[in-house]
Order: sequence, then C-alpha cells, then structure tokens
Amino acid sequence: MGFASLGSGSRGNGTIVWVGNTLVLVDCGFTLKQTEARLARLGLSAGDLDAILVSHEHTDHISGVAPLAHKYAIPVHASYGTLKKAREISGAVPFDGDSGFVVGDVSINPVRVPHDSREPTQFVLESGGQRIGVLSDLGCVTQHVVEQFSGCDYLLLEANHDRTMLFNGSYPHRLKQRVGANHGHLSNEQSCTLLGNIAHENLHVVIGHVSEQNNCSGLLQSVFAPLESTVSTLQFATQANGFDWIGERPLSRQISFDQVL
Repeated sequence: MGFASLGSGSRGNGTIVWVGNTLVLVDCGFTLKQTEARLARLGLSAGDLDAILVSHEHTDHISGVAPLAHKYAIPVHASYGTLKKAREISGAVPFDGDSGFVVGDVSINPVRVPHDSREPTQFVLESGGQRIGVLSDLGCVTQHVVEQFSGCDYLLLEANHDRTMLFNGSYPHRLKQRVGANHGHLSNEQSCTLLGNIAHENLHVVIGHVSEQNNCSGLLQSVFAPLESTVSTLQFATQANGFDWIGERPLSRQISFDQVL
C-alpha cells in the first residue's frame, strides 16, 4: 500500500493510489502529455492503471480524464451527478455518492463532501484492513467526513488557503467569497482542526491542494507544527511535483527496478 501525486493545486490534480495489486488514479487535471510525463517520473505508465476515480467535475480535477482514459482504455468511475455535468466523459461507470464499490482488490468508499459542484465525493480506498484517504475540495468539515476518514493509514488532506491572505489578496471579491465559503475550500486552520480530530501515531499525512496565491510554506509549517508529533509523518505536496511515493511502490515496478540493479 502506498500513494503518490502527479501534482496538487488549483492548476491540476492527480493522486496515484496503490492498494493490494490495484493501481488507481484519483482525478486527472493535466494534459495527456503532462500526465504521461508525471507518471513516468513516478516509475509508471498510464497502461499500468486499473481505473480512474473522478471526485467532481471542476477542470483542475477532470480536464485530462477523457483523453487519458480513451488512449489507454482505462475504466472511469464518477458519481451520477458528476457525469451529468461532465458530458465529455463517455462510457464511465456511475456510482452513488453514498454507496461503496470494488475495483480489483480494493474497496472504494465515496464520501460526500460540501463543495460547489454536483454530487462531489472524496474517497477512502481499503484492502486488507489498510486505508488510504484522498480528501480535498471541501469548504467545511462535517461529522460524516470525520467519521469516514478516521482510521486511515495514509491521508492526502487539503489545506488550500490562509484566510487573511485570501481576503487581502488579489482575487475578485466574488471568488474570495466562493473559496472561503462552506462549499469552497478548507483553510489552514480548518484542515488543522480536522487533522487534530483524526490523527494517530501510525498515520502518514500529506497536505495538498495548497493555493499558490493564498498560502505559503511558512504559514503551513507554523499551523501544522503542533500536530507533527501526533502522526507518523507529515509533509506537503506541491503543484509542480506533487509528492513522491509514500509507503510501498507498486510491486511489479519495484521488482523491475531491483532487477535492473
């Protein structure tokens, strides 16, 4: 079990999750060429993917899904609501935002979240009692979210903005209101509070979907510093590089790498 990121932020998102013998890409907001290059950086090709999960229809999460899925014949799974808005994704398998399903040997639990899209979900992927959570693009933390993401072994968690930077920054007023609202994105403080409620000593955490305009590494380090001792590892994803593998790399790729050595 392990996960990695193609990139995380408002200009494109994609999270690779390796569970059991199944390799899943959660969202794809990059061009086909960018996606192929970013996968290669992680030791993968698109043909290795067993499925693509789509959290919602916003461009930074979905723009690269259709080209990638079409070229490599990758099954796509998205909520009924998402597929009604994302008509460019043909042949996708719809799911209900409250019902789990299985891909390969992974149980996938969609988790409804408050966000300004149609039937947005985030995901907990589980196999053999181990759980990886991918949680971004929500404007507030609900009890349902806390319950569903408790007990994860690995977690990608959004900390999008610092509220002072957001409301004093250059965004138009309407966009500031949207980002900071209950159906927008999590602030550093909201994310920190959520993590404080679900942290445990074996949890590996990556903070992602960080705004390049309304956040900075210094603020993130300061806000999350008190929680570093409560989890196993804590690091930060970037838009340019995402993050490298945490946990295990895909077994077949690891064997191939070892054979080369």
